[in-house]
Amino acid sequence: MDFELDQQQQAIIDAVSSLLERSAGAARAIELAANGEYDAKLHDELASAGFTELAITEGGSALEAVLATEAVARSAGRVAFGQAALVVPGLLGRTLAGPTALVLAGDKGPVRFAVEATSFLIVDGDEARLIECEAGAAPRTPSNFGYPMGTPSEELRRGGQGLGPGSGEKLRAWWRIMLAAEAVGAMSAAMDVTTDYLKNRRQFGRTIASFQAVQHRLAECKVLLEGARWLVYEAAALDAPAEQAALAAAHALSTAGRVFVETHQLSGAIGFTHEHDLHVWSMRLQALRLELGGTASHRRAVSLTRWMAEA
Repeated sequence: MDFELDQQQQAIIDAVSSLLERSAGAARAIELAANGEYDAKLHDELASAGFTELAITEGGSALEAVLATEAVARSAGRVAFGQAALVVPGLLGRTLAGPTALVLAGDKGPVRFAVEATSFLIVDGDEARLIECEAGAAPRTPSNFGYPMGTPSEELRRGGQGLGPGSGEKLRAWWRIMLAAEAVGAMSAAMDVTTDYLKNRRQFGRTIASFQAVQHRLAECKVLLEGARWLVYEAAALDAPAEQAALAAAHALSTAGRVFVETHQLSGAIGFTHEHDLHVWSMRLQALRLELGGTASHRRAVSLTRWMAEA
């Protein structure tokens, strides 16, 4: 099996990384978060460059869309990119104009990007529903999770056009792949920020990174992170089978909990301040871990799909 990116995939990563270097990053995320804003400029730039259509363009695939989603998350983009590039094309076979928010029926909590959304995809049992609307359909909810959040009304959660039997499972699968890809990107950045800090911070006359116990903790996180990366790549390459999607989400979001704890413990008190960049990614990990029923829901889905297949 070849684990190297091919020439086209590398070109896509180089192009999206170049755009993100100019238009995203921790400083911009912090600036926008101060007022709970959505990065409409970055959203438009990514769409205009064709990155939201990677999964449905000729020669493209969901794997390329996952690579771009991971890169956007690693650059702390405050945009609903994974929704636009992975979930919508995976479910509908086309793109939608404007940001899309994903809603789990029966969950009354805040939803990422709900205020800015011009479309909502709602998963309700075996069926998914689509609502297309004007932005502002959901009121803003203050949040420290690193994403702009809003709380859709009960009326909105019950509405929408049904997308047919089986669409609910399909939406859940692509949603899980998106969550795993975003978690991998955010964890990678959190690990980089922490490693850089440990290489420069000195205790007992040595850099903290030189202590073997610290290196072991970082290495364990790295191994778990790489496992999450390749599980989500596999799920995307296989076109989102329910079991592989749930497995990728379960492992990635379980790892996210470990990375959150380790990066903050190793960074010490400074990691909990807004002056330090770690929070830009670590708080997003907490939000991702709660979405679509949380880690327990993904693990349950893995068990159910395997037992049903063997029955």
